[in-house]
Amino acid sequence: MAQLEIKDSKGKSVGKHTLAAPIAELEVNNMVLHRTVVAEEANSRQGTHSARTRSEAKGGGRKPYKQKKTGNARQGTIRAPHYAHGGMALAIKPRDYSKKVNKKERRLAIIAAFGAKANAGSVEIVKDLVMTAPKTKDAQGFLKALGLDSVKRVLIVIDEHNENVLLSFRNLQNVEIRTAPSRDGKASAFSARDILVAHKVILTEAAMKKTEEAWLNG
Repeated sequence: MAQLEIKDSKGKSVGKHTLAAPIAELEVNNMVLHRTVVAEEANSRQGTHSARTRSEAKGGGRKPYKQKKTGNARQGTIRAPHYAHGGMALAIKPRDYSKKVNKKERRLAIIAAFGAKANAGSVEIVKDLVMTAPKTKDAQGFLKALGLDSVKRVLIVIDEHNENVLLSFRNLQNVEIRTAPSRDGKASAFSARDILVAHKVILTEAAMKKTEEAWLNG
């Protein structure tokens, strides 16, 4: 079983947390994990891209020159794709990129990703994360105390929405703030991809409790 270190806000170790066996020992299914992450990335795409076809490009309502005896290839309009400012051949249009992944697969993927990170020693727990005011300086001090100030990607999971915490970390490009899944397991504000791309995952003690309850009872 994976042992997660519990630290206080100053980075001092205050105990250990034993990760539940169903989470720590779940075998990673690469196919399910890949399918889930691809779907998460696809579902985040807006799909609003649009380019003009030759029929939508303005101008070019007449032949640029006569058909024969010019020494040039025959042309019908200056808005053909090979002309500057012409329409695009096979122009991209708005489309829906969303992919469906069933609930069981999504749950298996996120638990497996978390368990793998925990077994690799990339998951830690903090007693609490309190920000009395939205200050980036305090957020930087918190990361430095935990030795995370030089980590490229940090995922911090808190138990519920906290405006001061969100605003304090918002300007730190290497940190993502997410909330723990609801106790009924129906909603989660972090995904398998969030866990996989993070070099370090930090949870508050309350967030860890909510996450384990949601995953074990889901």
